Amino acid sequence: MLEKIKEFDINLLVYLNGLGSETYDKFWLIITNQLYWTPFFLLLFYLIYKKIGVKQTLYILLFIAILIAFTDQTTNLFKHTFQRLRPCNNPDLKSIIRIVQVRTSYSFFSGHAANTMAVATFLFWILRRHFRYFGFLFLWPLIFAYSRIYLGLHYPGDILTGYLFGALFGSLLYLVYRKLKPQYFPEKV
Repeated sequence: MLEKIKEFDINLLVYLNGLGSETYDKFWLIITNQLYWTPFFLLLFYLIYKKIGVKQTLYILLFIAILIAFTDQTTNLFKHTFQRLRPCNNPDLKSIIRIVQVRTSYSFFSGHAANTMAVATFLFWILRRHFRYFGFLFLWPLIFAYSRIYLGLHYPGDILTGYLFGALFGSLLYLVYRKLKPQYFPEKV
């Protein structure tokens, strides 16, 4: 069963990665670079600040910092435990996939997918009642994580596992946030 899953994962990688072309490589290199997402983050936190104020926005940022630190460290623990080679470093795949970027760290599971999905999930639970179409926020982890497949850095299974882990931990931390929030921001009657 595990072999079938691995085979499917590789075949899906080859297919999705093969959809790319040199014409779009620079675009996906920009997408995968977190620095280029800064305007999006600033806009997002400006909108949050306008809806809930500076103190609650800072409180949310504290939780996001905890969220990212935890998902990042957990991802690294998994990577060093499983030591799955990235597609770009897998000798069996080097000749059949497009390698746009190379990283020497391990592949399983994607920290980009885990971090972005954790933050998106956490923010969604908090802000869905404030913004009508806030579910569109989930396009961010989808696009961001696809860039990792496009560049030859992750298998789809790495991305999916990162998504599941991120959604789970983002939801759990939201429950903690919801429990603690009334102590610092009591509802006005």
